[in-house]
Amino acid sequence: MEPGIIRKLDEVVVNRIAAGEIIQRPANALKEMMENSLDAKATSIQITVKAGGLRSLQIQDNGTGIRRDDLAIVCERFTTSKLQSFDDLSSISTYGFRGEALASISHVAQLTIVTKTKSEKCGFKACYEDGKLKGDIKPIAGNQGTQITVDDLFYNVPMRKQALKTPNEEFQRISDVVSKYAVHNPQACFTLKKFGEPASIRTLPKSTIAQNISAIYGAAIGKALVPIATKDDILQLSVDGYVTNVNFSLKKGISLLFINHRAVECSAMKKAIDAIYSLYLPKGSAPFVYLSLELSPQNVDVNVHPTKHEVHFLHEEEIIEKVKLLVEKALLGGNAARSYTQALLPGANQPLDTTKANESMVSADDKPRLDYKLVRTSHSEQKLEKFFNISGNGGGVQLKEDEPKDKKTLEPKLTQPSPSRKRKTVRKETRLTSIHTLRQQIESDGDDNLRKIFRELTYVGTIDREQVLIQYDTKMYLAKTQPLAAELFYQLLLFNFGNFERLTFSEPLELKRLVHLALADPSSGYTEEDGPVDELADVIVEKLVDKAPILSDYYNLSIRKDGYLESLPKLLDNYIPSVVFLPMYIVRLATDVEWDDEMEFFQTFSRETAHFFSRIALTKPTKEYRWELEHVIYPAVRNQLIPPKEFSKNGCLLQLASLPELYRVFERC
Repeated sequence: MEPGIIRKLDEVVVNRIAAGEIIQRPANALKEMMENSLDAKATSIQITVKAGGLRSLQIQDNGTGIRRDDLAIVCERFTTSKLQSFDDLSSISTYGFRGEALASISHVAQLTIVTKTKSEKCGFKACYEDGKLKGDIKPIAGNQGTQITVDDLFYNVPMRKQALKTPNEEFQRISDVVSKYAVHNPQACFTLKKFGEPASIRTLPKSTIAQNISAIYGAAIGKALVPIATKDDILQLSVDGYVTNVNFSLKKGISLLFINHRAVECSAMKKAIDAIYSLYLPKGSAPFVYLSLELSPQNVDVNVHPTKHEVHFLHEEEIIEKVKLLVEKALLGGNAARSYTQALLPGANQPLDTTKANESMVSADDKPRLDYKLVRTSHSEQKLEKFFNISGNGGGVQLKEDEPKDKKTLEPKLTQPSPSRKRKTVRKETRLTSIHTLRQQIESDGDDNLRKIFRELTYVGTIDREQVLIQYDTKMYLAKTQPLAAELFYQLLLFNFGNFERLTFSEPLELKRLVHLALADPSSGYTEEDGPVDELADVIVEKLVDKAPILSDYYNLSIRKDGYLESLPKLLDNYIPSVVFLPMYIVRLATDVEWDDEMEFFQTFSRETAHFFSRIALTKPTKEYRWELEHVIYPAVRNQLIPPKEFSKNGCLLQLASLPELYRVFERC
């Protein structure tokens, strides 16, 4: 069989294929034209639709207009006023840049442009077909701005036209696009209507984002909005937006995401926000979310999708985490009406709930305690794991780690002293003023109400690697493990200062190799501009070897003169940290610890070490980390942690339910 002959496609075919990628339906055509209007600094945009945009789609603005001399080529492919060289893509700040929108529309529809600039005495009208001017450019009376009319969309692509939805459904898609841009651009007034009918969307000029959300999506959403905003100079990030509080929910969520003022989709961002709301909203319901992210144009690649509804940007995971924390903080701070989402904890001053708190106390007389006042006192009773068919008994779990499956993965073995071999040692008390000062800061910043909760907590069960359920008195709480563990280990490093046993590696680890592994991780922030990796590694190793005596004396963190790590401090019995994070910890010891000032050294070293010990790697088996949480971490939290006042505000501990309140709800039912 002879091979097929390769032929160059006809230019008309090529252009129609390209047009089909960019203009997939009427809403895509309108989006491109609206963005052109906004790029032209329009403050009024009027859209008229006939038959869902298939018969006619018209947009009129009061922007800068198009010069008469440019009308001859305005519908040719790759003609634009916004881009001159490829390098300009790295700093593009306009919606359009490829010069394909009008060209693509003209290849699948009849296109007419009426335009007038401020300097010209009259307007001009031009018609286009297949990217070329059809007839002469005619002078015409008109106001400043541009009016574009698209007739008979997909008249020459019958299969595409048949595949589209009904006119009403296409109009709804158009309405969704207009709604998004109307919310995000309150400086302009938008009007959308069907031909011969009243306007379905109308916003006022110089309004606000919140006002436009209320006008378009309804007053109920407008009343439930919680503003969010933050800036991060390191990530070159600015975030503004609105989310609905947890008292409001929709059957179908509404998500508006803009990156550098461009409406885009980001499934990872949406998934992260939905995960937060899943803790508060009933199953099957969702929130309204409007987010506007501004990033440095150099960090955003907008040229990754024909319709430009997707973009790629640097530091995506860090930015999503930043937004996630911002939304979580907004929900905690703006929903006092929902007691189970408040960060205010029982034991705090709550005048309205004082009597309820008193009801839960055991009286001195012999009155029988009511069912709704019964307090669980033994963790040997049923736990959360029973209902998920998860074994909660971790007594047989070996704390010495598994062998690595991948040779490249760093999983060295850490061993701790056997209890039978422990020698009774006399506790040494330090005379360092800086250590005593840091201890006093912890004690003075402690919250008595939180301390009472932690001292009497009952462990209920593990939700995931970040959250657990605990009980105090007749109330249930959601506790975040990582910040609790980080504060616990920080305090242990200060209060047990100079009295640490050691966790010894089965084989000493070369520091230089650890540094190389850390710098290869994108989260390290290392770039070639920082210098050669080998030189940086040598500097870090040299610094840590130089500081080895002080680390060994105070913390039993042993580093040999030849640059090998032998041991880490043991902070808790039966707990070994996840060595997955060891390379980054080594780098941060050299770069983020203040070695020149005594107090700052002890504080920053303790913070970095506590952060390392508090992280649970995904490589740690489920049984092992569940056992550690229940039998090691949370008992230590109960017995040793002095919770800071910050924990009552940052959502580290959230009240989910109160037994007396639940009884009241069930009685009403």
